[in-house]
Amino acid sequence: MPMARIRFAQADGSEITLESFGGSLMEAARAAGVRGIEGQCGGVASCGTCHVYVDAAWLEAVGPASAAELDMLEFEPATTHASRLSCQIAVTSALDGLKVTVANG
Repeated sequence: MPMARIRFAQADGSEITLESFGGSLMEAARAAGVRGIEGQCGGVASCGTCHVYVDAAWLEAVGPASAAELDMLEFEPATTHASRLSCQIAVTSALDGLKVTVANG
C-alpha cells in the first residue's frame, strides 16, 4: 500500500497523480517521469531543478524550508512563500493527497 498519493500540476495545466512509498518528493516525481523535476544535484538542495510550489492547504503539513533550502531558493527566479525544493520534502503518510505545482516546466 502506498504511503501517500501526490498530485503534481504541470505548466500546461495537466496533472499527474502518483503513489509514493517513501523517500523524497523529488525521488517519487523522477521515478514517475514528472516533467520539470530534474534533481540534477541528486537531492542535496544545491541546484534548484526540483523547485515546486506547495498548495496553500498543505503548507503547514509540509513544514518550513531549512536555512540551506532557503539559501538555494534565493537563486530561483520565481519563488513565492510556497516555494520548496522537492528533494527536501520527505514523503510520509501525513502528506497523502498533497498537491504541488512544478515550477520548472
